[in-house]
Amino acid sequence: MKDGPLPKSVLARGVALLRVCGDAETTLSLAELALRTGLPKPTAHRLIGELVRLGLVERTPEGSYRIGLGLFVLGQSAPAVRELRDAALPYLGDLHEATHENVHLAVPDGTDTLFLEKVTGRRATPIVSRTGGRLPAHCTATGKVFLALDPCLPRRALPRLTPRTMVLPGQLARDLALTRARGYGVNLEEAEIGVSAVAAPIYAHGRDSRPIAAISVTGGTRRLDVDRIGARLCAVARALTRTLSA
Repeated sequence: MKDGPLPKSVLARGVALLRVCGDAETTLSLAELALRTGLPKPTAHRLIGELVRLGLVERTPEGSYRIGLGLFVLGQSAPAVRELRDAALPYLGDLHEATHENVHLAVPDGTDTLFLEKVTGRRATPIVSRTGGRLPAHCTATGKVFLALDPCLPRRALPRLTPRTMVLPGQLARDLALTRARGYGVNLEEAEIGVSAVAAPIYAHGRDSRPIAAISVTGGTRRLDVDRIGARLCAVARALTRTLSA
């Protein structure tokens, strides 16, 4: 069920449908779209039909809906995202070759961390993240990097994804203080059981006070040497920051 007020404008309602399609791991029926957006079913039907006509949403042979290729192409045209990804990809590839684990490029998105890129392989630990997906910032290594350098910590109730997710404000504040002190964030099975991650901040300019992105390595908890990978990530993040500042 949708939280918050019903979008009023036609544009806002269309965007709500696109967001729901984008966040879903599978295709959605018309009834599910209406339920998740809070839109009346006839309104959802009319708007989703227009989005299909525009190529932003696809209708499957079974009659359900998913994000279309047109929206993907449109998203790839955003200059800031394209420039960041292009600059980061060589570094992400090197990290994957060195660790044989999942490597992410992420940016802050409200109270979430949004994964712009993911480099993985057959030897990497299977994990739930995907390019274009998001997770709550407080339970991810990349998200903790953003929260640690943000003066406005979350004030709402924090969702618990695993028994190890930090949901108490004091506990999270102490962990973020540690993130600032060591220069990288750590997630110890806080988003997935058996999976941990380390992340370091990326800046547009060396003297910026808040990062524009973060890079991370995610893998099986038993396989991940947090201190060693943290040091490597910090070095790579500094090199990428210099590239972006050039």
